[in-house]
Amino acid sequence: MPRLVPIRLAAACALALLLVLAVAAPALAKGPVAEIRVVGGKGKVLAEDSFGAGTASVKTSPKAECFGPGTGGSGKSVTVKGPTALGMLIQAASFTKSLRPLLISDHFSFGLALCGVGGFIATETGAGWYLKVNHVNPELGGESVKVKAGDEVLWAYVRFPYPDELALSAPDHVQPGTPFKVRVLAYGDDGKKKPVAGVKVAGASAPTGADGRTTVTLSKPARLIARHGADIPSNRETVCVGGRCPGSGR
Repeated sequence: MPRLVPIRLAAACALALLLVLAVAAPALAKGPVAEIRVVGGKGKVLAEDSFGAGTASVKTSPKAECFGPGTGGSGKSVTVKGPTALGMLIQAASFTKSLRPLLISDHFSFGLALCGVGGFIATETGAGWYLKVNHVNPELGGESVKVKAGDEVLWAYVRFPYPDELALSAPDHVQPGTPFKVRVLAYGDDGKKKPVAGVKVAGASAPTGADGRTTVTLSKPARLIARHGADIPSNRETVCVGGRCPGSGR
């Protein structure tokens, strides 16, 4: 019986350590810390978190044949010198299971080709991985796009012509049962923004109006997201209700 206390204490300490490591994982990645959001097919959010954008290494894949048979990777490891959008994705994948496997080819002289993320693979028929930084298409390969601290990096699996990217804004704290306003903007390929009507937001009484606004009422904490047809779903907005926040357990 006397051994039970130390054993339980050791177990509790181990669990606490695991929790600390899980929370600290993004901070362990090297480079300036920025926001990354990865959206797969049919608007599935694969990841949304803060990660480092420093130099990263990845093993290329012979299965990365999105440009046709024989264009797959060599299978060798390559280093992406950071801070870049591709390096950030590679670091995020090392901590985030839903982003694996990364299928990257080193077959081409122009640089690395990103063919697959989390099972969503680019095809010759127009579906592929689209990159935006701070809502703008840089029109460069991810390994050439520099990332600064605080940037917002988006990788989305879409078809051409590129759809708009939705951005949701909401208050951080509200009272239970009290209606509050949220707003949705749509960013085009060039970063120009406009309010968008007809967008559905979880918990909203109706789709957004012409000004991009709608009313939401919550009884418990939530992470809201906006969706609209083929547009890229918005960021997830965390809303605390009555002093309780999502995942806080309080």
